[in-house]
Amino acid sequence: MSRALIIGAGGVAGVVIHKCCQNSEVFTDICIASRTKSKCDKFRDELKDKTKTNITTAQVDADNVPGLVALMKEYKPDICINVALPYQDLHIMDACLECKVDYLDTANYEPEDTAKFEYSWQWAYRERFEKAGITAILGSGFDPGVTGVFCAYAQKHYFDEINYIDILDCNGGDHGYPFATNFNPEINIREVSAKGSYIEDGKWVETEPMEIKRVYNFDGVGEKDMYLLHHEELESLALNIKGIKRIRFFMTFGQSYLTHLKCLENVGMTSIEPIMYEGR
Repeated sequence: MSRALIIGAGGVAGVVIHKCCQNSEVFTDICIASRTKSKCDKFRDELKDKTKTNITTAQVDADNVPGLVALMKEYKPDICINVALPYQDLHIMDACLECKVDYLDTANYEPEDTAKFEYSWQWAYRERFEKAGITAILGSGFDPGVTGVFCAYAQKHYFDEINYIDILDCNGGDHGYPFATNFNPEINIREVSAKGSYIEDGKWVETEPMEIKRVYNFDGVGEKDMYLLHHEELESLALNIKGIKRIRFFMTFGQSYLTHLKCLENVGMTSIEPIMYEGR
């Protein structure tokens, strides 16, 4: 029996909302909140006759901590599930601290003006959350998330130590579009166009974007080209898996996607540098 405040109304939020509604005996009440309330209302209207979960909606700017605090104090959630943008993680964590609400997200913080993501900013909150008597679960999506669970389970039940981990992220679906991302486009493009990295012998090894390529035959999907990327669970798994010598992350990309990405890069559309247009 719990009340969940779900912040965000994009694709990942849609999955979370549906999963909560499928477990209505646990999530008896959810409030979907986003900057655009109509998106929240759409989820509510789609699901209200299909679930026993009581669904309400609200408008909130996740960059506005006082606004988040006001919503939490009004709704009184047991947990806040953050599926907004990674730039907004710290603002939402600040609000949870003030209201003493447990926190969960699916991707770690990255600054809006720097194409870099790591756990240090959020790990710095640990002592404050402990003192407040609340829990923060970070990166609890698929990767990171399920990948961490699999590795922890393997360490607990099958191995004395694990020396090498390769995480292979394969998208087996095809919607017929020449260029499409399977999560937030801006975050996806920043992730793919950034330098890659992996951990070996306790040190970070940096690579050029898409420099290291492997071909892997995935069961049920077939052969796919995959490329080494930096990914956040490398950082946490390297600290928590005993005996680790090397840990890498690979993601599959089709040639059409990479060709379109290169075109966007050539005309400057993958840059995060501000551009003045009509005085703005």
